[in-house]
Amino acid sequence: MFDTIHDRGFMTVEDVMNVLQVKKAKAYDIIRALNKELSSMGYVTIRGRVDANYFRKKMFYTGQ
Repeated sequence: MFDTIHDRGFMTVEDVMNVLQVKKAKAYDIIRALNKELSSMGYVTIRGRVDANYFRKKMFYTGQ
């Protein structure tokens, strides 16, 4: 499933809910927090969407 999301580039609140198995309010909180970080680094963000690459980097330990 995540491979399909990754191909689109952005994740919706429903995608975050499904991947993390959280409720809608928590998914929105996560998206807001990640977008705030991206925005502070100078990236353009889209309300209610989060970059799939950044989501993966921040949510899943990769050992790097």
